[in-house]
Amino acid sequence: MNYLKKPALGIIFSTIFIDLMGFGILIPILPSFSSKILGISDFSIGIVIAVYSLLQFLFNPIFGKISDKYGRRPVILYSLFLTSMSYIIFSFSTTFFLLLISRIIAGFGGSNIGAAQAYIADITAPHERAKGMGLIGAAFGLGFLFGPLIGGYLSTFGYEIAGFAAAGFSFIAFIFAYFFLPESLKEKKDQTKISIKLIDFNYTAKVLSRMPLGLFVTLFFIIVFSMANIYGTFALLTLKVYHLNDQQTGYMYGIIGLIGAIVQGGLIRKLSEKFSDMTLVRYGMILMIIGLSLLPYGGTITGLAIVTIILAVGTGILQPTVLSLVSKFSPENEQGSILGVNQSLASLGRVLGPLWGGFSYDFLGYQFPFLTGAFTTLITFLLITSVFKKYIKHGDAI
Repeated sequence: MNYLKKPALGIIFSTIFIDLMGFGILIPILPSFSSKILGISDFSIGIVIAVYSLLQFLFNPIFGKISDKYGRRPVILYSLFLTSMSYIIFSFSTTFFLLLISRIIAGFGGSNIGAAQAYIADITAPHERAKGMGLIGAAFGLGFLFGPLIGGYLSTFGYEIAGFAAAGFSFIAFIFAYFFLPESLKEKKDQTKISIKLIDFNYTAKVLSRMPLGLFVTLFFIIVFSMANIYGTFALLTLKVYHLNDQQTGYMYGIIGLIGAIVQGGLIRKLSEKFSDMTLVRYGMILMIIGLSLLPYGGTITGLAIVTIILAVGTGILQPTVLSLVSKFSPENEQGSILGVNQSLASLGRVLGPLWGGFSYDFLGYQFPFLTGAFTTLITFLLITSVFKKYIKHGDAI
């Protein structure tokens, strides 16, 4: 598969990056649009953000299994098209119901991450898996760098303009993938009947019961939940506590995206060569705890920027490292299915996180979503360190 590897890596990276440019455009403006234009409550904003991830929770494993049977390319293409349509609906949203519909369709279309991760696994050797998964993280980072900056700027001309721009980027990604993205799966399960269930509890339980695979899947869920507490509330924090406008909030997201792209695009490769996975996970979680706990207490825009950098470095180290571990301990013929389950549980974290974040911000105080994320990460850090020691003691390569 060497003939496919290098060009395919560049193409899948470009496809994900262009698509996430569209996703990133809405990140800084969705909470303010919901609050200022539609007049919905902070908790309802959490619902809008959570429903996107709920659809991913339900459909990521299904799309992962379909990609194991029919290939990664068709799953990626259909999802990109749906994502583009969802942004068009957003541009015409004048009610909470229409906004909710747009996010439901976006969540369905966004259920392609497991297939994209499986695509990377198809074309990378196990010892290069962290670097490959880091490319997805780098695409996310760059999407979060340029998307929010574009979204914050375009929102000054109207939120609908930003929505049309997001739709345009995702449609460009669809066209690009249609003409240039080759299929990575060479041995499709054409003769094998696959089980398609909305929620496959048995298979999920089977994945979680495999050790240490289940440990890494659980760890990824906790990381995502901790971060998801701030998905909607970070923009509310910058708007209501730090008194930033949409464009300035876009700059904050741009900082997160830039650091994420640097860490996951190149630095993670050097770190993974020098340090063990356990060391990377440990220090990534420490930085994440510090960043989350200090977000409400930055004081000034400069202080907030420094804290977001610390947080971005921590998550930039953690996500590709844990994803690599999940992939390394997954059988080759189940990469799409297991990574789909992993992404589905991560999406569940993105459902529960914004719901709790919106509720706690609205009823308990603006500090609580961030402190909750830091606390859950701290507890997981203490537990995971002891479990890591157990597997190292037993001679597993972690």
